[in-house]
This record gives sequence, C-alpha cells and structure tokens, in this order.
Amino acid sequence: MLGAMLHFAVSAVGRDRPGIVAAVSEALLAHDANIEDSQMAILRGHFAMTLVVSTGAGTDAAALENDLRAAGDRLGLDAMSVSEISEIDPAAEPVPSHLVSVYGADHAGIVHAVSSALAQLGVTITDLESRLAGEGALYAMQLEVALPPGADPASVERELAAVAGAQRVELAFRPLEHDAL
Repeated sequence: MLGAMLHFAVSAVGRDRPGIVAAVSEALLAHDANIEDSQMAILRGHFAMTLVVSTGAGTDAAALENDLRAAGDRLGLDAMSVSEISEIDPAAEPVPSHLVSVYGADHAGIVHAVSSALAQLGVTITDLESRLAGEGALYAMQLEVALPPGADPASVERELAAVAGAQRVELAFRPLEHDAL
C-alpha cells in the first residue's frame, strides 16, 4: 500500500472456536487492510486478539468497523473494538533488553507491584504474559522490558528484588537473548 495510510487498533475477545482469525481477517481484507502487528492467545478459554492494521487513506472507517462488528456478531464474540490510532515511527519503539520472570502463590497485586516498580524506574514493558498453573495456586508472569538509556541493570534488579520480597514471590531478572526470526 502506497501513499497516505490510516492505522487502526482492532481488538476481539470471545469463547475460543475455530474461524475467529479467518472471519476477522476476511473483514479486514474486504477493506484492503493490512495486518502489521498482532498478538493472539487463548486466555482461560477465551480467544483474545489485538491487531494494528493499516488501510489506504480513503478507507471508510465506519464501514470497516461495521463489517468487523458483524463478523464478531456472527461468531458470538463478547467484545470487538476498532479505533483509529496515530502512526508511530517503528524505529522509535523501545527494544527489549531484559527478561523478568515472576513465580509465586497467586494473589491480587503482583502485576501492579512489578509494573509500578518498573514504571518508577523508567523501564518500558514491551511484552507481558501471565498464567495460573496448578489448579490456580501458582502464578507465573514473564515480562520483556526495555531499560532506558543509561539505566543500571543492577539497580533495576535490586528494586525488583525488593518488590519480590514484599509480594512473597520469586523473581529472576536477566539480559534478553535476541534470536533472529
């Protein structure tokens, strides 16, 4: 697609079943929308997707949203949202540099405590996954993070260790190894 572009954030959540990706991508294709970035996963039996899509500047945003919502209705999805977003230079995106792993007895507040400590240090979370395991008794969370320029990894690790102690969880912090796709 050449020329001016529009970008949209598209999110959908619903009971997992075959055909969700096919139906959403079909509606996007009908509007010549290109999926630029995506995250999709099954979360506690619900399929969740978040997409960033681009379209030509002449795209009828209301028609695109109507077609996506119609696809969601046909599938019985619980939620479908479409929002125009501003374009951001991909070169300005933070590059993940470290991996944070958290394990412990499940309780409210773990995500908040870890993410708040990282935010106070100016650390950007670039990816976060969490799961309940073992009949819901064990909480596991893994984050990819980007340290700000000049940040001391040892001081970040010390702050996270303090959070881990307060939350009674185990936490590991290590440099991220970058693999080529």
